[in-house]
Amino acid sequence: MLFDRYRYIVVEGPIGTGKTSLAKKLAERFQAGLLLENADANPFLPRFYEDPKRHALSAQLFFLFQRMNQVRELKQMDLFGHATVSDFFLEKDPLFAKLNLGDDEYALYQQIYQHMRPQAPTPDLVIYLQAPPNVLAERVRQRAIAYEQEIGESYLAKLANSYSEFFYHYDASPLLIVNNAHLNIVDRPQDFDLLVERIGRMRGGREFFNRAE
Repeated sequence: MLFDRYRYIVVEGPIGTGKTSLAKKLAERFQAGLLLENADANPFLPRFYEDPKRHALSAQLFFLFQRMNQVRELKQMDLFGHATVSDFFLEKDPLFAKLNLGDDEYALYQQIYQHMRPQAPTPDLVIYLQAPPNVLAERVRQRAIAYEQEIGESYLAKLANSYSEFFYHYDASPLLIVNNAHLNIVDRPQDFDLLVERIGRMRGGREFFNRAE
């Protein structure tokens, strides 16, 4: 069984890669606990997409405090007694901060982040979902969240590149890099089964999964 090997799995990737859908389906399939970020609770997020320069710091700090509280919750979970799947981990927060904040704001953010950052459990497995910016843009359009319609493909391209650079150097956990451009785990059960099978065959510290169209 998958969670006999991996008690704490993190699914990560840029906006539109399907990380929340995958986390939910893994938790449901294997009756694991589920920890999700809650972007809709951030009152500054719609304002950020309308006027990024004005509202970036407020939106970023709200997310930082929210995610820190969630990480504290995760630390209190019995990861040995109950498996957990999450659709985020705290290390991704600085990626957005560096992308969205000006130099002075980013310096302030870094001070707050380093001062407050709790020690989160290290994931037993990270699943990093990738897709080209045009695919991300189309998925954002299709899910029709009002404030997300302000997101441009150029921003998604920068975000995807930030994730790619981060995971190029990431080695704290086993990592499965998944090209999610042609997977449809929501509407095609066989795609989800194929991905679960591939996760179960993980042996190395860094592996790749690419399903052809």
